[in-house]
Amino acid sequence: MFSYRHAFHAGSHADILKHLITIQLVQYLQEKPGALSIVDTHAGAGLYNLQDGFAAISQESAGGIIRLKDYLASTGSHVSTSINDYLACIAIENTSEDIALYPGSPFILARLLRPQDRLRLFELHPNEIDILRSNVNQLGLGKQIDVYAADGFSRLKGLLPPPSRRGLVLIDPSYEDKQDYRHLEACLEEALGRFATGCYAIWYPVIARRESIALPDRLKAIAKAHQRTWLRAELRVENAPGERRLQASGMFVFNPPWTLQGHLKDALPLLKNALGLDSGAGYTLQSSEA
Repeated sequence: MFSYRHAFHAGSHADILKHLITIQLVQYLQEKPGALSIVDTHAGAGLYNLQDGFAAISQESAGGIIRLKDYLASTGSHVSTSINDYLACIAIENTSEDIALYPGSPFILARLLRPQDRLRLFELHPNEIDILRSNVNQLGLGKQIDVYAADGFSRLKGLLPPPSRRGLVLIDPSYEDKQDYRHLEACLEEALGRFATGCYAIWYPVIARRESIALPDRLKAIAKAHQRTWLRAELRVENAPGERRLQASGMFVFNPPWTLQGHLKDALPLLKNALGLDSGAGYTLQSSEA
């Protein structure tokens, strides 16, 4: 859906959950020296100016990264390792305490690359792909990062399994097109068939749509069929009927590292307190190991 631009949602509560988990996955996988292959199937523009353009119009960062920073500054709350790691990635792009630039997953992943790692970014939006290429070129990592104007769902299979047999795949479509749910399931079935031991992180919106409500159970069924472990984390910041803004989102991880659940047990309560807007705020944390 070419109407979707992630800049509208840059720095939102959904981004915080997605990026915090993604960082922990990369850091765990990098504990071994072997090369890590990372794929971002729906990359977006890579870097967003929160004070200009679409991000300034939507102001979703005010209820996300800005609210989190203000909460931590005002309360002096103990900050978990995973939240500290996340904030450090945001700080890299900013020259002061004020957050003017917010890195999307391509920039966060790029900053975490070791010399032996590779990152492949897919983006189909005709405007976003040009911005993404321009932004990525500024990083000077052309030998490690490939950018494709292509459908990440269909192109993923050609990259699996990676030569090192060590990989992370981030899948976070907009879901504005209901077909994304079907494409996601088909993509995962094929990916797990080719590279069962890879780590797959799927972001999804928690909304009152039949496909969205059914998605976690359908992902659990896929994990069971392929005999894979899984972890599910959701963060809700409000429960306001009729509100059009996204109020909750989730991450579903296939083959999660054993450390991830502990990190989220520390981080999710703080994120709920910092970002929650009403008594409906809360979080969910489940895993196949529970």
